[in-house]
Amino acid sequence: MNKIQTIKSIDFFKTLNEEQIKYLAEISSIRNFNENTIIYYESDIDYSLQFLISGLVKIYKIDKYNNEIFLYHIYKNNMISELTSIDDETIYCFSNAEFIKEGAILSINFKKFRKQFLDTSILASNFIKEILIKSHQLQCIINRELVFDATAKVAYMLHNDLEIFNSLKKTEIAFMLHIQPETLSRVLKRLTRNNVISVEDKKFTILNEQQLLSSFQGVGL
Repeated sequence: MNKIQTIKSIDFFKTLNEEQIKYLAEISSIRNFNENTIIYYESDIDYSLQFLISGLVKIYKIDKYNNEIFLYHIYKNNMISELTSIDDETIYCFSNAEFIKEGAILSINFKKFRKQFLDTSILASNFIKEILIKSHQLQCIINRELVFDATAKVAYMLHNDLEIFNSLKKTEIAFMLHIQPETLSRVLKRLTRNNVISVEDKKFTILNEQQLLSSFQGVGL
């Protein structure tokens, strides 16, 4: 796809007319990334607003012991950039972003975008929605790390990230959820025994979504 087709494929820009899309294409570029490529590091300063066109991105932080702390995934058709303010011309990177599946990004000159689409309120409401999504992701991280027990963590990921869950090794999943691999195995066996999920060829399927939801809904919410 060219830039105009790419912009039209992203829900955030659905309300723009042809002239506005053409201008947006003029201030944008498309960048391709290989698997395991870093997009930006924590504390970097960026001047572009970035949207994921294809692939899968992992957002994480590094603690003082150099351990990776997984935060969340970003899927295609979503904004990658983390914004704390729209008054500045730069974007402060709160965490690290890395491609775990090769893909592409639409990179937009933020200064020109802000002047044309935010200061004029053309995309202001869409922008607020994106910020609220980021806020909700933060709430989910707080629940996962501070409130959820092991069962709630596993159930939450099965419900919200089943495709990713089935694509990773158990040790990788345990690492992401900050639980022991043995604990993960016990939780999965219990959910399977209770007919909440089933497994075939190491791929999990949800059998009872309501019971799975009850494992984490209402916990810290």
